[in-house]
Amino acid sequence: MVERIQQMLVKEFIQTFRDPKMMGIIFMMPIVPVLVFGYAVTTDVRHVKTAIHDLDNSVVSRELISRFEKSGYFEIVEYVEDDDRATEMIDRDEVKAVLRIHKGFGESLRAGRTAELQVIVDGTDSNTAGIVLDYSSKISLRFSQKVLMTRFTRIRGMAQEPGHVTLETRAWFNENLESRNFYVPGVIAIIVMLITLMLTSMAVVREKEIGTMEQIMVTPIRPLEFILGKTVPFALIGYADVVLITVIGVFWFEVPIRGSLPLLFGATSLFLMTTLGVGLLISTVSSTQQQAMMSTFFFYFPAVLLSGFMFPISNMPMVIQWFTYLNPLRYFVVIIRGVFLKGVGLEILWPQMAALAIMGVATLWMASSRFQKTLA
Repeated sequence: MVERIQQMLVKEFIQTFRDPKMMGIIFMMPIVPVLVFGYAVTTDVRHVKTAIHDLDNSVVSRELISRFEKSGYFEIVEYVEDDDRATEMIDRDEVKAVLRIHKGFGESLRAGRTAELQVIVDGTDSNTAGIVLDYSSKISLRFSQKVLMTRFTRIRGMAQEPGHVTLETRAWFNENLESRNFYVPGVIAIIVMLITLMLTSMAVVREKEIGTMEQIMVTPIRPLEFILGKTVPFALIGYADVVLITVIGVFWFEVPIRGSLPLLFGATSLFLMTTLGVGLLISTVSSTQQQAMMSTFFFYFPAVLLSGFMFPISNMPMVIQWFTYLNPLRYFVVIIRGVFLKGVGLEILWPQMAALAIMGVATLWMASSRFQKTLA
């Protein structure tokens, strides 16, 4: 039995790596998404291009503009003279925000009246627009508090400022709120799923297309040996991709890994059971490699979208949230981020690992049953 499985493993490795292009796909393709998510895909909003429409042109208005500029979130690209120019700059996507200070802004503050300030944002990207509005509100609020305290001190004739509430915030696990720390660990999950699904889904159907399935059926090899021979090589490739992406994420992008590496690889084993089982099941029900490829992507894309990798599951409709419990990627993403960012252990992640174990056993059993019927 061991010798037959060994021969199957050698055959699969030779068949997989005899094409140099396939080696590039397996080991170079994972690097590209890591670089994309590490550099290009980010939700961090900084240096927002901003136009200033200052109708007051007072000392107070210039101080407020200086606060916006020194915050690091806004980059002032032009001082406009009229509303038409401001509208044109937003239409041409030259700026994302316009700070409009109404005439009499400084005089209203000196007289103790409410001073009007307007921030116009490009709402095409709702996420960026919301963050820009939040930044603007905080800067305006701090400026308003400074004005109020100055007036209070002047009226009371005291050098001491009045008491006020100070909010101290702290972000756990991702102290600098870097989006790459959120995305890069998740890339491990989606790449491992894609690679193992693609390779395994074409494993059996390739034998059908090239006409070697009949030869395998007349050999003494058993269905379990055949399945092990088809899945173990791709599992090892999945482990290699996990190591590759982890090394790039930790040493190149400086993504922290605070948890246990053995726990990470143990969870990877459970996740690979599921992806290999699904891929093998797709392979047994497909007649051609084209069908297997299309079926793989039909399963893969909804799994990524419903995994919580990009969009919070809690924001989805309740019916969709129930469907996500059938998605193995949902559980592995939680485990990956828990190990990398939070440093939590098995006592926290055991429900996700138990779910992966159950789904892995179920999918491998269904794939094995289907394969035995195919041989029959």
